[in-house]
Amino acid sequence: MHAKTDSEATSIDAAALSPPRSAIRPLYYVQSPSNHDVEKMSFGSGCSLMGSPSHPHYYHCSPIHHSRESSTSRFSDRALLSYKSIRERRRYINDGDDKTDGGDDDPFRNVRLYAWLLLSVVFLFTVFSLILWGVSKHYPPKVVVKGMLVRNLNVQAGNDLSGVPTDMLSLNSTVRIFYRNPSTFFAVHVTASPLLLHYSNLLLSSGEMNKFTVARHGERNVMTVVQGHQVPLYGGVSFHLDTLSLPLNLTLVLHTKAYILGRLVTSKFYTRIICSFTLNADHLPKPISLLRSCKDYH
Repeated sequence: MHAKTDSEATSIDAAALSPPRSAIRPLYYVQSPSNHDVEKMSFGSGCSLMGSPSHPHYYHCSPIHHSRESSTSRFSDRALLSYKSIRERRRYINDGDDKTDGGDDDPFRNVRLYAWLLLSVVFLFTVFSLILWGVSKHYPPKVVVKGMLVRNLNVQAGNDLSGVPTDMLSLNSTVRIFYRNPSTFFAVHVTASPLLLHYSNLLLSSGEMNKFTVARHGERNVMTVVQGHQVPLYGGVSFHLDTLSLPLNLTLVLHTKAYILGRLVTSKFYTRIICSFTLNADHLPKPISLLRSCKDYH
């Protein structure tokens, strides 16, 4: 044997004193498998418990590999379930918001609907009323003053209210008026202003016509008394019964009111009539025809 030199001895001693270097081993995280994963593990079919980590099939057959796969699948399943639950929750919240918004809008929508319905009814009723009112204007009443009967005519001397002596006239007569309502869909109510009988600007007599009603497409004859008592003439009339020729004017105004739809829709007509005629001595006491002596103004 060869004798060892000092350098060899020193290197051998240093090698003996230094700890042996170990290869760097990978780190492994071990997680206890669940019962479900344990049942899925299989140590047969070529998997050996004595396999080394350096063996190519070690990680494939190792329980640690199965544990990693199971934990990864569980994590992905949990993430998927969490995503689905969040998505369903958001959908539920959105649906709830939509329902809440719809519920909040429903009362206003109903109010608007009722308001539009009411306005539509009012508008249609207004249009219908205007149509009826316009049509009613084409049915003015027909008024005819048929005649006048002078029952009594007397002139005598007298005094007026202030004591001035003058001729005083008394007259009693009846005026016959024919009234016709041509409308077929409304009745009319008729009033009249006083009937006035003038000689020039001198009022000789007057009379009040009673109110009356005429049905649809109806007619009526009205008799009105026109009289004057102790009317002072102040020399304005040269009065002799034998040679009597007295120009007179009879005026009247009729107010006709038609209730088309009750009191909601009404139509009014004003008829002014002026009759100019001459009262002669031979007319007494006969009736005087006024059919051609009157003019009406609407």
